[in-house]
Amino acid sequence: MKIKNRYDVVVVGGGPAGSVAARYVAEAGLSVIILEKDRDIGYPVRCGEAVAHEGLEQFIDIDPKFISSYIDKFIMVDPTGQEVEFPLGGIKGYVLDRKIFDYELAKIAAKNGAEILTKAYVYGLIFKDGKVSGVKFEFQGEKYEIECDVVIGADGVESRVGRWGGLKTYVNFKEMESAASYTIANANIDPNALYFYFGENVAPQGYLWVFAKGNNSANVGIGIGGEIAKKKSALKYLDEFMETHFPNVQILTKVAGGVPCVPTLEKISAPGLILVGDAARQVNPLTGGGIYSAMVGGQVGGKIVAEAIKSRNLNHIFSYDKAWDERMGHRHKIFNNIKNSIYKFKDDKYINLANAINKIPKNERTFGKLFRTALINQPSLLIDVAKVFW
Repeated sequence: MKIKNRYDVVVVGGGPAGSVAARYVAEAGLSVIILEKDRDIGYPVRCGEAVAHEGLEQFIDIDPKFISSYIDKFIMVDPTGQEVEFPLGGIKGYVLDRKIFDYELAKIAAKNGAEILTKAYVYGLIFKDGKVSGVKFEFQGEKYEIECDVVIGADGVESRVGRWGGLKTYVNFKEMESAASYTIANANIDPNALYFYFGENVAPQGYLWVFAKGNNSANVGIGIGGEIAKKKSALKYLDEFMETHFPNVQILTKVAGGVPCVPTLEKISAPGLILVGDAARQVNPLTGGGIYSAMVGGQVGGKIVAEAIKSRNLNHIFSYDKAWDERMGHRHKIFNNIKNSIYKFKDDKYINLANAINKIPKNERTFGKLFRTALINQPSLLIDVAKVFW
């Protein structure tokens, strides 16, 4: 592949947000290249890989080759070990094989005309007349520069592109969740369930998850408050859980890092630059889930960037902030309010909640009823719950 010295758009990062953004830019007939620092698209995997059918089908045809398991229930486990099952009813859920899934998203972008370069390490931006006008990167030991109209930063939670471009990407340590996860084999669990564990001794100011991946494998992970992790690491909590619940499994992969469980950054666009996905903090603050919102961010951002370039009005990219907020950002603010209340619960609150929900027939249990019961004494948050669940 010959690397050109100019494209209409450069996308830094080849995860779901970057690939979807590149796809919509390419669909508009513009030239775009994805620069991915790792050797493979979709590596390393840093999430639980769960996603709902309704979100996924907006971007890709569902293919069994990237589905590890089909989910039909979610199970909450309180501090005593009591389980509360929520059948998903008409909602379909999946646990993905992210390595294959991310490949497929990148292939869709490529099919539409996007170019992709892996092991391309971006180390700086080019500026002209006060705006971002390209990138500097290293590939196979040589340094290159590419000029462009707009750079799309999709370089993850540690995004340097945003910082270089003048955006405030800093997240207070207190607002970062410390996370760790394992992929395990020989897991004896319901193959069609997502398990969520709560409690001060299990996952203080957060939760622990076990997501079935088929063939007796699973993703087991934890996210806890940053302040808690100063005293005892997420990895320590996870290892203690493994010793109790999965003492004889084989651990296939280990990943640890930070998850910004906060609303979207105050600004996600700058002259010649937008941020998408984790780089923009487009993560659901309540769950820490980011696959669907990353793809939405890529779609919204990619379309607006394409419109800006084709109309020769690059200032149009500043409309991205409002467009994202209207699409998902305002909901994330609500989810953040709910999270801030729920994560302060003590063990007795979780136990009482489990007892209350278990009195409701399974076929009548909904996520709305769960949060309504949890926040029964917080009227203002009940209004927020109503906004997102009804």
